[in-house]
Amino acid sequence: MTETSPVVRGEAGGPRTALAVRWAGYLLSGLPVLMLLVSATMKFLQPAAMQDQLGKLGWASEKMVALGVVELVSTVLYVIPQTSVLGAILLTGYLGGATATHVRVGDSFLVPVVLGVMLWAGLLVREPRLAALLPLRR
Repeated sequence: MTETSPVVRGEAGGPRTALAVRWAGYLLSGLPVLMLLVSATMKFLQPAAMQDQLGKLGWASEKMVALGVVELVSTVLYVIPQTSVLGAILLTGYLGGATATHVRVGDSFLVPVVLGVMLWAGLLVREPRLAALLPLRR
């Protein structure tokens, strides 16, 4: 066998497997990124139905553009590989605030929690250096 046989045959642990795992991480990250981009866009457009919902959550519509900017910048940082960890940290804070807001008014807070878990899971799968820092495995 040659040294390049894992590339040719795609054996476990070879470059093909690593590439497949990285792409799985991108796919896992894709859904929350799309949802956050739609959310930020809606904060800029401010349709009437959203303004009513924001009032129920205790947010003034004047704050929506600023929140949209924070959400958009954090999401863009998350998408760029070189700044993805910083973006994940910022989005964790943002989603934590969303979770707290929903808890405060008695709404379901499942969506921001699931989005945060998906963001970090996708990042852990596609960034092996980050996974090596966490005490989740030997």
